[in-house]
Amino acid sequence: MSGPPAPRAPCAAREDGFRRPRRRLSWRRWAILGAALILLLLVVLPPAGCGETAATLEQPVVEGGVIRGRESSGVWSYLGVPYAAPPVGDLRWKPPQAVIPWKQVRVCDEYGPSCPQRTGLMQIGLLSVGHTSEDCLYLNVWTPAESPKDRLPVMVWIHGGSFTGGSASMPLYSGETLARRGGVVVVGINYRLGPFGFLAHPALSAESPRGISGNYGLLDQMAALTWVKENIGVFGGDATRVTVFGESAGAISVLHLMASPLAQGLFQRAIAQSGVLWEGGLGSITGTTLGDAERAGREFVERLGLSGASVMEGMRALTSDQLLAGTGAAQNPLSLGLSFGPVVDGHVLPDTATRVLAATKQMDVPLLIGSNADEGELFLSAVGQLTPDQYREYVRDLLVESASAVLALYPADTKEEVSKALSRMVTEMGFAATARFAAICMNYPGIKSPAYLYQFTRVPTEAIRLPGVPQGAFHGLEIPYVFGKADTFGVQNPVDHSLSEEMIGMWTRFAATGNPNKPGSDFWPTYDRSADRYLELGDTIVVKSGLYKQACDLADVIRVAK
Repeated sequence: MSGPPAPRAPCAAREDGFRRPRRRLSWRRWAILGAALILLLLVVLPPAGCGETAATLEQPVVEGGVIRGRESSGVWSYLGVPYAAPPVGDLRWKPPQAVIPWKQVRVCDEYGPSCPQRTGLMQIGLLSVGHTSEDCLYLNVWTPAESPKDRLPVMVWIHGGSFTGGSASMPLYSGETLARRGGVVVVGINYRLGPFGFLAHPALSAESPRGISGNYGLLDQMAALTWVKENIGVFGGDATRVTVFGESAGAISVLHLMASPLAQGLFQRAIAQSGVLWEGGLGSITGTTLGDAERAGREFVERLGLSGASVMEGMRALTSDQLLAGTGAAQNPLSLGLSFGPVVDGHVLPDTATRVLAATKQMDVPLLIGSNADEGELFLSAVGQLTPDQYREYVRDLLVESASAVLALYPADTKEEVSKALSRMVTEMGFAATARFAAICMNYPGIKSPAYLYQFTRVPTEAIRLPGVPQGAFHGLEIPYVFGKADTFGVQNPVDHSLSEEMIGMWTRFAATGNPNKPGSDFWPTYDRSADRYLELGDTIVVKSGLYKQACDLADVIRVAK
């Protein structure tokens, strides 16, 4: 077989190295050429700023090649854009690698695959994750079609799902309405989940130059944010005004990104909706050390029947379905479904996010953070009723020295009281206390950026119902209001539409300026511990103070003790 053809010689030189003599051009020819060049520049090159964006929106050039999106209802969408190489084969359990280039125009008008996961609830209507594959490191972009005068703020969404489920392709997270109404560029990202994204194991750590494993999902998020920083300009986005926002595990991710030195400079604002930081209690495993994570990983691998020197070879030979068969939701009702999650490895995460925040070592960026009034209902619906004795046993196992104080705050002597107590405990000491704690830490000396605290309390009269979920301001209910999707749930009440418009305005103003208020207004006050004020987003929007003060104070005492 013959080898590749030799590269062509430059047009100004012959293959024998002899350079052709140059012909002198007359002044008249120079003038004609100059005029032609000026005309060519005027025709081909768009004016700086908005024209340049308009010319590139149909077929923008991004890392890897040219893509083509689609325009609908005043918004360009680009779905299934790769931001890293497929993490398959030898790249399973490796940090994300550079995207593989393509030669032809890549049509990006359909969502890419979601990351492997157990489905169930995640296949219902707006929550459907669709097709899954390990080749899942894709993102979606929505940008207003009308050329803006200036670059637009960028909002990067990190989905929830207990680090084991969810997807950027869920219809609920379509950014079309948010981009159009808010005047922002919206990006939704996939990241590896469950054992694919957060498995730690001694054999994996031995493969790493740093001797660490786990956190592949967090590294995926950082790779996506790096892609945004380097490519978002062709979509009209401002790479210096990137807001990372997420809900549940997405909010936990946001707080961990703020705590990671590797994420420095990748975003300028942060929004955390209903996240939990609680090491050693109320279900979060966000404080797992590398050693503990490796032990859990070894147990996981042994359940799959693998051990010995070639364990990773065997693990990489398993199909994704075989790996998922070894997973299961955490059994404790206070675990919030977290069986995999971020690992304190000394590199990606130098310490727990709680300690990083308390030591004011987090990224100094404006933070908008809050929770919902009935967070606990969603998690307890899958547990069933516990007896009072089982309830007390769970609390004592999780909180040990603090159990008596917690049980005094949430007493229960019947099954009905147990359900109510667990729901309030998760809502108040888990979600609300985390939000207040993070806001307090933004108040400490040395941190210049403000925090804004909220609680979402609205319960629509036309019920947004999920199977088995009691009605209330449950976990995740604020999402359709932020994304302008309340009507797709059948909610037609003017109060809900007005609240959604207000929340879209607040979220996007925060993305633009770091302040959710309208120009000249300070209606939503920055958080100050002495005043302890927050914004209630409910039937009306009102400023209040002292949200679950007794429960939040107790949670902070327990944090300090740990």
